[in-house]
Amino acid sequence: MNRLALKAIAGSLALVLAGGAMAASVQDVAERYRKLVLAVGQHDKDYVDAYYGPPALQEQAVREQRPLAAIRADAQAAIADLANNKAGNADEALRIEFLQKQLRAMTARVDMLAGKKFTFDEETALLYDAVTPHHDRAYYEALLKQVDALVPGKEPLPKRVQAFRARFAIPKERLKPVMDAAIAACRARTAKYMDLPASESFVLEFVTGKPWSGYNWYKGDAHSLIQINTEFPIYIERAVDLGCHEGYPGHHVYNALLEKALVKERNWVEFSVYPLYSPMSLVAEGSANYGIDLAFPDEERVAFERDVLYPLAGLDPALAGRYGRLMKLLSQLSYADNDNAMHYLEGRFTREQAIEWLVNVALYPPEKAGQRVQFYDGLRGYVINYNLGKDLVKAWVERRVTATDPAQARAQRWAAFRELLSSPRLASGLRD
Repeated sequence: MNRLALKAIAGSLALVLAGGAMAASVQDVAERYRKLVLAVGQHDKDYVDAYYGPPALQEQAVREQRPLAAIRADAQAAIADLANNKAGNADEALRIEFLQKQLRAMTARVDMLAGKKFTFDEETALLYDAVTPHHDRAYYEALLKQVDALVPGKEPLPKRVQAFRARFAIPKERLKPVMDAAIAACRARTAKYMDLPASESFVLEFVTGKPWSGYNWYKGDAHSLIQINTEFPIYIERAVDLGCHEGYPGHHVYNALLEKALVKERNWVEFSVYPLYSPMSLVAEGSANYGIDLAFPDEERVAFERDVLYPLAGLDPALAGRYGRLMKLLSQLSYADNDNAMHYLEGRFTREQAIEWLVNVALYPPEKAGQRVQFYDGLRGYVINYNLGKDLVKAWVERRVTATDPAQARAQRWAAFRELLSSPRLASGLRD
């Protein structure tokens, strides 16, 4: 090798060393993270749940089709670069933590796409930054006794519950006015406590053949497409559930506030893309479920459904109170869903056993049990985000309530909730 070649190599090495000594900025890592999310999306069609950044980046991801190994290496390098950054304030610290955990989840998802297997709890810890509590069948059977007392009879409990619930299915021809009224009320109650973006809007569609009952497709600029699956009966309580969860103050508001507060006002570009299998989802689903109770506390919800939705649906308003009590009891069985998913995905339950658990332990509508197992097949440990996420969000909000006056306490809950929806806080941060 001649002296000129040695000199060139030495110069290149000096440039590499000099570059390594300079820590990449958080903004630089955020830009790389956004591209990496889009790159993973080329291997997993469900991974990118929302994107409203430059179209050219999406086109680049399609054109390059980067290998999983290269994506993983770049994600690990980005995590290492973040470790060299020191936050100047609390918001910056949250931003760095957000990127670290989103990138860690991305690495785990890439490993899964490459064939690596995790236990249920390992998977949720890596993807969603949380692990659900677990219970045995006896735990849920104790709760079932309370349901049994509310819906007495000689038939097996699941049949009694289903026969009773069948009286509360919304006729398909009445579904749109019921949903319109529910969403309007969800929005009005949210707007009373939160300043919504002036241009926010949504389009409502009814669809079939999906593994979920409702979905929000956020399009950017405070606009969403909300889809409701009408393949199976929709019961009256689902009108408020879906209106709040998918719309106000749920997914639509969460995404709109993140876009406004972090993307447009701070240029935190990492929030212009939403990877589904990531810690963001626990906060998104948890806040959307907690938002239902925030907008409609128990007695107010029963009164609204009885006085507004029941007449629109052609149902008997006299039964609203009893049905509301049943729904409250059934909500206490929600963690049975997590345990069922774990046993099924880890191979301890067959599909038939998972359906049996859903029907007899979780008191799931039999016609929807197969759909729920399909959800496990597709989204796996994502199920924990709904109930565990709700409980973590609720606890975080309640720790910020100091007022004893009910009206003031309610306003404080809404203020804390808005703060959460406008921040990069993830599951670990909800325990602070």
